[in-house]
Amino acid sequence: MTLTPFVLNEPVTRTTSVVFASPHSGKADLALFGGQAVLDHQTIRSSEDAHVDRLFSKVIDYGAPFLVAQVPRAFVDLNRAADELDPALIEGVRRNVHNPRVGSGLGVIPRVVAGGRSIYRGKLTLEEAYSRLQTYWYPYHDKLTALLDQSFRLFGESILIDCHSMPREALDAARKSGERPHVVIGDRFGAAASARLVDQIAAAFEGQGLRVARNAPFAGAYSTVAYGRPVRSQHAVQVEIDRSLYMNEATLEILPEFDELQSKLMAAASEIAALGSRKVPLAAE
Repeated sequence: MTLTPFVLNEPVTRTTSVVFASPHSGKADLALFGGQAVLDHQTIRSSEDAHVDRLFSKVIDYGAPFLVAQVPRAFVDLNRAADELDPALIEGVRRNVHNPRVGSGLGVIPRVVAGGRSIYRGKLTLEEAYSRLQTYWYPYHDKLTALLDQSFRLFGESILIDCHSMPREALDAARKSGERPHVVIGDRFGAAASARLVDQIAAAFEGQGLRVARNAPFAGAYSTVAYGRPVRSQHAVQVEIDRSLYMNEATLEILPEFDELQSKLMAAASEIAALGSRKVPLAAE
């Protein structure tokens, strides 16, 4: 079984340098694992950012493309570097400099899902790992790179908004005055985006009554590192939404509050897209 690596939702007219992406929206299908997985379908789905693609689906109305992964995170994690291979899972991988993500089982080919539950009964071959990367990881990042390059050609800058959701239990470390944030913005502590831009993105969410924290507990992973070069006018910001605001985390079913949250997020997204429309396009495509 092979999935389409991604779906690209495009606006009628590109009017902003902002690109929205959701690398963890892929829904797990046990057939994809070919009998290698020991977990059931629902447990494997615990790793995905369920419904984030739906939450942000209307960003194309604001002139921005939206790249949505179709491969499940438990199969290939598109927010990891291609060389973050886990020697505890993949045969023939040399143990390298300690990487805490890989060490915890959350490399580019994950060994575990949420809660540290092992996905496989044994090891995978290196050939299998490379095949997954060639089929899913590289096509996704080739397309994302092309979209950001297009932004730069048209607007003289690129802004990636990498969309995610986070479990409520992860938010205790980011409490403000006893209250959990609704949104966590990650910019690698200033390394992935300009301070002014991040301030404006935070203000867009706060303007909708959403509590915002920065870089704790999530500062951004591969996509912010790879695509954020603020000194070159290339910005990347990770946005994490509290899952408990819009879905039942156990069943993944959406809550009645979903539509209200989506309206708030889209109002913020409209302001964020406008930040990338400040410059007149440099050329027509």
